[in-house]
Amino acid sequence: MAKDNGVSLSVIKRLPKYYRYLESINDRGIVRVSSKELSEITGLTASQIRQDLNHYGCFGQQGYGYNVRELMDELSKIIGVDKEYKMVLVGFGNIGHALFQYKSFKDLGYHIDAVFDLEAKDATENDPEVISIDKLAAYLKENKVDIGIISTPKDASQEVCDILCDGDVSGIWNFSPVDIKTKNDVVLENVHLDESLFTLTYFINSPEDFNF
Repeated sequence: MAKDNGVSLSVIKRLPKYYRYLESINDRGIVRVSSKELSEITGLTASQIRQDLNHYGCFGQQGYGYNVRELMDELSKIIGVDKEYKMVLVGFGNIGHALFQYKSFKDLGYHIDAVFDLEAKDATENDPEVISIDKLAAYLKENKVDIGIISTPKDASQEVCDILCDGDVSGIWNFSPVDIKTKNDVVLENVHLDESLFTLTYFINSPEDFNF
């Protein structure tokens, strides 16, 4: 998978990593950073970092490096985190509850405006109001939603995905343990926690392959 401008998916997936490290550097009051210094922090080569960033423009100066704040601002525009996003969360089990409680989403401009599950529940001191899932389609007709988060059991995830796609969401963040298919050009990002864990255990048992 690659963007129309020829940028590979691997490059795109590294951009949030650069942004995260730059944010940490900026918080420490560092004004400029070289590709070599970024290399030492990120574990990627300086050449790789320069190549990745050059896909989107010329941000650094030879002999100076990168202005941390300016590069952060440029990356925020490229990634899209310079905007705010309205989200709905479907499935309020363990994963859904953890996602809702993750406060950094709001700080970054991602707002979970409504939560849906099989059964409606009144809001409590610690939890939001949970709306019955049979009202999801009507909610989407009345409210503009950018991102739908799915954290339902696998047998319900495709049906929920279809409702979200028909409700004109722009993207779906899928945490259900099964691959789903979107329609209407809705962008999909699958997060399979077991695959990540399996990758970890592979490298624990095959340390000779861990060379990155």
